[in-house]
Amino acid sequence: MSYEKFPELLAEKNIVLSSTQEEQFNRYFELLVEWNEKINLTAIVAKDDVYLKHFYDSLTPSFYFPFTNQSVLDIGAGAGFPSLPLKILYPDLHVSIIDSLNKRIGFLTFLADELGLTNVSFYHDRAELAGKNAMHRENYDIVTARAVARMSVLAELCLPFVKVDGSFIALKAAGANQELNDGEKAITTMGGKIESNHFFSLPVEQSDRHIVTIKKIKTTPKKYPRKPGMPNKQPIV
Repeated sequence: MSYEKFPELLAEKNIVLSSTQEEQFNRYFELLVEWNEKINLTAIVAKDDVYLKHFYDSLTPSFYFPFTNQSVLDIGAGAGFPSLPLKILYPDLHVSIIDSLNKRIGFLTFLADELGLTNVSFYHDRAELAGKNAMHRENYDIVTARAVARMSVLAELCLPFVKVDGSFIALKAAGANQELNDGEKAITTMGGKIESNHFFSLPVEQSDRHIVTIKKIKTTPKKYPRKPGMPNKQPIV
């Protein structure tokens, strides 16, 4: 996909970018490539690929889920995906990111300032520790994660942050159906219920994508999340 087709593809989904938003995405790309020479942010640096595999891909949850004036937490966002492209598209979102690498937090802070993004917060922490913190626990309308871990692990890392009646949205590639089967016990244990699993193909390259929405229907038991590393070493299955 040529990056020039980015607005056209979004228009097909009834999303029309303003000139300011187009400029923000372009500046995002420039800073991503510039900082990537200093710290490892992404293996994808070609402009067309960044626009398709990072920017467009990050916006796909909005094709299926309404984003309005909500609080969004992004776990392990890396270079800001998917939450900051969503923030550019929906400026009234209140976006927070938790990431375990302080260098990435430095990039995100600089990026947000350069793009003029307000109501954004960045926290250097492990999800397992932050999930026990009253400032974060069950405090967000929406929690997102993209390419972080399999669902049996993600449920424990993400659902403790979601308010009851809020939603956890996972951006998944091929294999999502099996992940959901394997992760069903973890999802239920954390107080979640699978609400939807939207399947589509990413334009041009036609790779498989899933947008999985999990509704938080009851409070997460206090003993979760477990200590750092445990969800990944001993997932609930």
